[in-house]
Amino acid sequence: MSALPAAVDDGDFVLSQRDFELIAGIAREQAGIVIRAHKMAMIRGRLLRRLRALQMRSVAEYCELLRGPDVHRELPQLLNVLTTNHTAFFRERHHFDHLRSQAMPEIVQRAQKGDQRVRIWCAASSTGEEPYTIAGTVIAAQPPKSIDLKILATDIDTDVLARAEAAEYSREVYERSPADMKPLLQVEPAGGDMVRIGANLRRLLTFRQLNLIQPWPMKGPFDAIFCRNVMIYFDGPTKKSIVDRCVDMLRPGGWLYLGHSESLSPPHPSFELIGRTVYRRR
Repeated sequence: MSALPAAVDDGDFVLSQRDFELIAGIAREQAGIVIRAHKMAMIRGRLLRRLRALQMRSVAEYCELLRGPDVHRELPQLLNVLTTNHTAFFRERHHFDHLRSQAMPEIVQRAQKGDQRVRIWCAASSTGEEPYTIAGTVIAAQPPKSIDLKILATDIDTDVLARAEAAEYSREVYERSPADMKPLLQVEPAGGDMVRIGANLRRLLTFRQLNLIQPWPMKGPFDAIFCRNVMIYFDGPTKKSIVDRCVDMLRPGGWLYLGHSESLSPPHPSFELIGRTVYRRR
């Protein structure tokens, strides 16, 4: 293990090596998140948000709270500030092109021959751009009205889930979307410089808080799972466990979408690589 850097200091807001190890240990134990030593300055900056909210005078005081008997009350807020929520509409567009043109026609055909149900899970929904992109994409594939289509969107961070459920975004965020894809979001004015995702998409989504390393309450099966840009925060055994559980949640022939810097390495016996970070359950 590499040596930790010197303590990060800004007046009274010192993050000592001991306190950094405490924070990193909690992140790993509670959420499976691996925080390397070079992230010390970033973690200190994020902790300051909680210090201000709690009106605490130092990082050391906050860490004493985490060592105390009431730590369980603070854990959800700590995990909220530790998790990264970088996202955008139609991020890694090739996944949505694949979902619309290749996956959805097969998924709908299967559903019409069987239970009429289509279920998709977005496992790291952040502020909602990804699950709303999924919703717009599947509607653009024009599934028959007889299909019972639902999308589950989960995240460990309760703050971003609240923002996602509100479905309101700045026009600037919306305008960054590819020009030919913007209509899929069916946005409507939301006052000021804000837009809101269309009601036809919002009704498809259910948002729930979920810690991926804890038990999953849903039963599935899902036709597609988007588990993108979250595996990079886990160690090898945690990644393998999550992928194994995804196998159990997917229908045979179902699709798993990972982030651009993620892969199933070593290859998983239950998945076949179809395209760029697109896998299919055998």
